[in-house]
Amino acid sequence: MSSKGKILVVDDDRLVLATLTYGLAQAGFEVIDADNGDDAILLAREHRPELALLDIRMEGMSGFDVAAYLREYLQIPFMFLSAFADDETVAKVKELGAVAYLVKPLDIHQIVPAVEAAFAKRGSSPTASIATPPMIGTAAATIATSPADVLDQVSAMAVGILMHRYSLSRLQALSRLQALCENESRSLDDSARRLVEATELLALPASLK
Repeated sequence: MSSKGKILVVDDDRLVLATLTYGLAQAGFEVIDADNGDDAILLAREHRPELALLDIRMEGMSGFDVAAYLREYLQIPFMFLSAFADDETVAKVKELGAVAYLVKPLDIHQIVPAVEAAFAKRGSSPTASIATPPMIGTAAATIATSPADVLDQVSAMAVGILMHRYSLSRLQALSRLQALCENESRSLDDSARRLVEATELLALPASLK
């Protein structure tokens, strides 16, 4: 089985790092991991991953520091995973141009589709990084500047979900989404939104459904 892509994962919590590394590797990604910012930059320079998943608050260099370096010197897109969603943090995420912002707590079954969606969006757009990333997680909302941005993000997320759930390539997942649109006589955006909402509902604890 060929790799879905190379991703750098950075978190100073060894348990979280091991969980992310194992889960993403099982999902078909080639994973490079680091538990601090300095090592993350060295590994990024050596291995040139296609995407980085960064914890924000770490001892020494923060995830923001690593992201700024990746953007400025290596042109590697990145997404953040953090337990913090305060206004200052969100503003910094937007300023740096992350492709997504994942708010803990999340399990690997929620993170993998988000990563696959980021790879799918990167494949469809040479610019990769975007100014207004989707925020995914507990009590989170999409932070986008226009309805067009939201719809674009949701469509990419739906493709990522299909890739993960059915072990499809990017093109196969897009074809399946388009077939779903035709069967339901709905627009691509509407079908994508319904798929993402259904997946989020399934991920909720039984007590909250």
